[in-house]
Amino acid sequence: MTTSVLARVTADPAAPLHACVGAPGGHGKTALLRQLTDAYRSAGASVAGPWPPRHPAADQVLLIDDAHLLTPQQLDELREHAERPDARIVVAHRPWPRRPELLRLIEVLRRGGPAITLPALTPAQVAEHLSAPTDELVAWVIAQTSGIARYVTRLADALPPAGPGSPPHVPVAALAPFAAEFDELDASVRTLLLAVEAGAGLSFDLVAAVLDHDANVAELVDAGRATGMLAADGTLVPLARRAIAALAPISQRIDVRQRLAALQMARGGPVLPLVRPLLRVAAAPGLVPGAAGSGLGHVYEAAGEEALGDDPALAAELFAAAAGAGRTTASRRALATALAGDLDHASRLTDQVLAAGTPEQRAEAAYVAATVLAHRGQTAQAVRLHEWAGTDVANGFAAVGLIAVGRLADAQRLIRPDDTTGRPPTSLSAAATLMARGTAESVTGSPATALSSLVQAATLIDPVGPAALLPDSPAAAGALLALHCTELDVADTLLTRAEHRSTGGALLATRHHLLRSWVLLLRGRLAEVEQRLPATAEATAAQGRDDLFAAALRVALARRNGDLVGLRSAWPDACQALIGQPVELFNLLPLGELAVAAARLGELHRVAGHLADADRLLAELGDPPAWTVLLHWYRLQAAILADDQQTARRYAALLDGGRSAGPYAAAFADAAAVWLEVLTGQADPEAVVAASRTLSLAGLTWDAARLAGQAAIRTSDRKAMALLLDSARAMQDRGTRADSPAVTTGQQLLSAREREVGALVLAGMTYKQIADRLYLSAKTVEHHMARIRQRLGCADRHELLSRLRELLGDPEATP
Repeated sequence: MTTSVLARVTADPAAPLHACVGAPGGHGKTALLRQLTDAYRSAGASVAGPWPPRHPAADQVLLIDDAHLLTPQQLDELREHAERPDARIVVAHRPWPRRPELLRLIEVLRRGGPAITLPALTPAQVAEHLSAPTDELVAWVIAQTSGIARYVTRLADALPPAGPGSPPHVPVAALAPFAAEFDELDASVRTLLLAVEAGAGLSFDLVAAVLDHDANVAELVDAGRATGMLAADGTLVPLARRAIAALAPISQRIDVRQRLAALQMARGGPVLPLVRPLLRVAAAPGLVPGAAGSGLGHVYEAAGEEALGDDPALAAELFAAAAGAGRTTASRRALATALAGDLDHASRLTDQVLAAGTPEQRAEAAYVAATVLAHRGQTAQAVRLHEWAGTDVANGFAAVGLIAVGRLADAQRLIRPDDTTGRPPTSLSAAATLMARGTAESVTGSPATALSSLVQAATLIDPVGPAALLPDSPAAAGALLALHCTELDVADTLLTRAEHRSTGGALLATRHHLLRSWVLLLRGRLAEVEQRLPATAEATAAQGRDDLFAAALRVALARRNGDLVGLRSAWPDACQALIGQPVELFNLLPLGELAVAAARLGELHRVAGHLADADRLLAELGDPPAWTVLLHWYRLQAAILADDQQTARRYAALLDGGRSAGPYAAAFADAAAVWLEVLTGQADPEAVVAASRTLSLAGLTWDAARLAGQAAIRTSDRKAMALLLDSARAMQDRGTRADSPAVTTGQQLLSAREREVGALVLAGMTYKQIADRLYLSAKTVEHHMARIRQRLGCADRHELLSRLRELLGDPEATP
């Protein structure tokens, strides 16, 4: 439309022209009038504008801007001039205010043709304003300005030259011109824009709350839209929003938020959007200058409660702001800080509240402090604070902790029967009680009953999600019990759901991630564990028990991969983590793994004290099979690696004595008996395959493959060796790479003899030892290895051994 009117004037400047241009501020009305002025003057016409002359000549061109600001008399005079058939007049105006005189003038002008519209600039037009346009920069400018011509020019002129790959940002120079425009607005329109910037949108009742009661909100909204800052959908143009937030007096912004918050809190609405812009959490924590001590303390506190579940770090900042405004929120701030994962700061805050808080605040602070201690692995100390807190939730978790340190009788006194509680249960208190019962059942009853209670507790806690501060989750406790009983599918399901629901927030995210990695480890899916290790290392700083699980996981992965260098590298950190952790029921899994690694490295003395503590703990709990069987299996493996047959026989006997506990216990007992036969060279290959298969069906494919592989290495019967190697490989494939075409193809490249040679090389035998075992010459063994390297495309011995471990598994070397 603008192009066509300019073309008409250029083609015939003497022809009559009646036109009106209506658009909000900044859309280019003035720029169009300047272009028309240049066109007429270049044709020799007399032009008057942007203000109307008192008595315009009949042949004078009138190009009038901001007609909405003219007096009724001026508008009537322009209408009289426009009624002349030969008049040349263009009037630009904003859509508000709509005076009757202006409407009559517009009606006359529209008889000469349709109104001229000024749409947002197109991407091509925006690109013309930029010195070095790119598609990304053009899109960003449009997003900031909504394509409004004035704002595009303002932003484009202020943008500095962009460096390679540097994201654009809004310069202060692009915001400065808004200050004068904002000051020129009517006070009510300014308040409206401040209300929209605060989050009121075009909700008339919210806007009315910050205006005088007799204000016409609908008219003010029209006035706001006419400025160009307020879009038709009730949102501020992003550049204008930034300018109002940066340039509007903070006292006015706070006053608006106080009024809006009073209405929102009165009707139970959210207040977080109102106060979030007053925080500068990302750059420097705290409030923007002028926002502290502003009378918004109760609003900051309410906003902190709203943010607690989704963004505890923000909630902590809001509780701090509330405290600065005189509210007593120290215990809530400690809770939010702990949920955000900053245990050190949370501990300092709880100490302050425990020393000087009210009884209610001290109870909450005690719970937070107990949770901090639990995450650091100091369960006994955590129990004391949980008991002191005295709530149903705290008592439930205290009972779990008491069982974990061997005090079953004390725990049972805290577990309330359903029909005697004096307070209505919440989801969290019911979950904590069920978790305590499930933990108690794991040492006094059947694992199936205990798992049922723990799964129910995990389901109960689902709705709470990340908003609950937990010393541990039912999912983690249930997964650990399931791991000990080789119910790996149950463990994985519990942990997957806990991760999906963000149970316990950031504080438990690392624990759930680590335990899922342990599930994969026991399944023998080592490549997947290795892929998850970077995420494990980069997760929220490991605290106490998480550090132990992470360090033991790295040790376990290196040992299972036959990576002696990696094992020695990971061992010092694992020892350091172990030293800082007292033995409890829920860390027996990493302790068992470290015991095997210690035997592999000849450093059993480093775990001897912890293993003795574990024996005492389990004895105090009555040696519950659900928790003892897997540890006995680990200690059997450690004895085998240490070539301590007497100790191996002892733990094999213990496993046999506990076989009645369930199928998992029987599987371990059978495998232990076969191991003893393997060590003495008397193993029946069929019995080895059967025991290995039982372990594999229990999910322990790596242990199954190792048993079959070790039996293959120790037999001199070539037929039995081939059977056992095939069995080991099949179990390895089942657990790790059943769906991997690359592995299947690699195995097909090797002959049966080459697989035998490769397995013995992985076991640490020399070419001469392999030759003696297989009744070959050393030269023939060397020839087989050269063929293997060629077929697998390996450049050096290190790559060759890694590829063989991938294809054949790694029968761990024994003394």
